[in-house]
Amino acid sequence: PLARSPPAEPGDKPAQSYIALISTAILSSPEKKLLLSDIYQWIMDNYPYFKNKEKSWRNSVRHNLSLNECFVKAGRSDNGKGHFWAIHPANLEDFAKGDYHRRRARR
Repeated sequence: PLARSPPAEPGDKPAQSYIALISTAILSSPEKKLLLSDIYQWIMDNYPYFKNKEKSWRNSVRHNLSLNECFVKAGRSDNGKGHFWAIHPANLEDFAKGDYHRRRARR
């Protein structure tokens, strides 16, 4: 089994990378895809550290989504506001096991 890090204090910055935070958020959703606003909300709900922070961390989330091939757009939202984000099928198995090493998605 994977070694779990001890739970962080509520105000602490999470030890996970943004890739790990985003992936965990996406994997926690029933459809395995989330809108950007839902990713933000999940991160704030699970890591109070981000609640009181200035919003610059959101730039990092957007940056990671658009720059890493492990994240793919998965259709537009019903109301047309934004895209769903999902994990590239080539990365799903590793991410589901908690292995977030950056690998080039095999296209």
